[in-house]
Amino acid sequence: MQVMGKILKEREFTVEADKYCVKAEIVKTSFGWMLKGKIKGKAGRIEIFRTESFKKAFLNNWQSWGPCKLIDTEEFQPISPDRDWQYSASPVPELLASGLVSDYFVAGHGRLYGFLTSKFAHPFFTFEGHELVAYLEYFDTDFEDYVPLESFVFIEDSDNYDLLIKYAELVAQENNAQFKKDRFVGWCSWYHYFLDLTWPDVLKNLKLAKRYPIKIFQIDDGYEADIGDWLDSKDGFPSLDEMARTILQSGFEPGIWTAPFSVSETSKLFEKHPDWVVKENGKPKLAYRNWNRNIYALDLSREDVKQWLYELFSSLRRMGFSYFKIDFLFAGALPGERQRSVSPIQALREGLKIVREAVKDGFVLGCGSPLIPAVGFVDGMRIGPDTAPYWGEQLADRGIPAAKWALRNAITRSFMNRRLWQNDPDCLLLRTQKTKLSENERKLYAYTCGALDNMIVLSDDLSLYDDSSNEILQAILQLLGGEVKVSNIFNEEPAYHIESFNTKMGNFRLDIDLTNRTFELKRF
Repeated sequence: MQVMGKILKEREFTVEADKYCVKAEIVKTSFGWMLKGKIKGKAGRIEIFRTESFKKAFLNNWQSWGPCKLIDTEEFQPISPDRDWQYSASPVPELLASGLVSDYFVAGHGRLYGFLTSKFAHPFFTFEGHELVAYLEYFDTDFEDYVPLESFVFIEDSDNYDLLIKYAELVAQENNAQFKKDRFVGWCSWYHYFLDLTWPDVLKNLKLAKRYPIKIFQIDDGYEADIGDWLDSKDGFPSLDEMARTILQSGFEPGIWTAPFSVSETSKLFEKHPDWVVKENGKPKLAYRNWNRNIYALDLSREDVKQWLYELFSSLRRMGFSYFKIDFLFAGALPGERQRSVSPIQALREGLKIVREAVKDGFVLGCGSPLIPAVGFVDGMRIGPDTAPYWGEQLADRGIPAAKWALRNAITRSFMNRRLWQNDPDCLLLRTQKTKLSENERKLYAYTCGALDNMIVLSDDLSLYDDSSNEILQAILQLLGGEVKVSNIFNEEPAYHIESFNTKMGNFRLDIDLTNRTFELKRF
């Protein structure tokens, strides 16, 4: 077991390379070991840690939609990410085609190795033969002065869930995690209407929402004229100011969706400011393709871009919007050429800081977001892929939305909840029509999210609710507020046990099996 080429023991040391210098310290702690230090120069990619590999490892992807699960490292077959979405899979996507990668941390029974911060570099682990190797990727950023080395820890605990909780607590402490902790029910337009949303749909559901304990009413993708032109609503929608006012007058807090670090090739913003995007060889670099067009990433190192971003969210806040779902955030960390010499991770954090400052006391929900860099900037975080009105047993992990895989991530990343932010397991779909989810599947999803004390956001045409929909909603609200413990989280089979203490309905245990789609709730 080596740390920067040194045997693991308490020490201070210096590593002087041709282009960079590291001054660091290894410290023995109550939970294991910690490496802290500082670095300057042009580091590129540097090795931090090397040890014997796990045969079965609990891995994590770098952003919201990516999987967090147990893998047999000897049987894993590399999968090349889709070219249109490669930078959502990893900021170093070339590694995914050749091997197994885990971002921020990796764990096995009784041990966890992880980075507590991602403020300048992207931390990740690779499996090289029988060795597990940790790296920091600085993307050839040149630091003239010393900046903090991303803190690294080795944690030992016989209880696997306590191992993950300890890691989350250390991440929260190291990043000064702050977020709103109030529990509320929200409504989101996306998972019924998608891009076909109309203003009459909004008005219909505003009236129906008064029947339910809904606080936040959020308009999702489908209202905007183009990606980047957020203050211009498309034909058929009123101005954003009128949208917010209408929601407020109906008795709800207005929410709005944006993808603030993304800009479409067809947008007015790109037409006016083509120099505002991240480049490659001096030309706009493709971040991803969506909405049948090329999407570029805003250069968040630019002062004029940051001023535009601040004015955008300040304007939305003044209009009355108080809930902000900010999506496709990985674009902010796109590797490429920027006006200032900052790493992609630094640029992303600069953008997140601007949004946080602009919305003031508003609620910020991150989505499609790199995880650790966002700690301290968001109140809620999507921690899994998109859900869907079908279970998706045969879709495996091919990147196709499915309820099963969204729910699995809600469980496997449950240790982050109310330590780093409020976990958003994605929306509950309780409608009884225009869905392929059975009543049992709807209950399984909803009860699990309630037992995990997650955010509760509905996303249905509310006219399709019946008595069973209402019963599920009322039941899960009684499951919230508990102290949660998950067993079997390192289990290969998707069967888990969730215990929750001191909820509104007392103490209970929820046994769930994602393959057989069964659950059993027991009080104790």
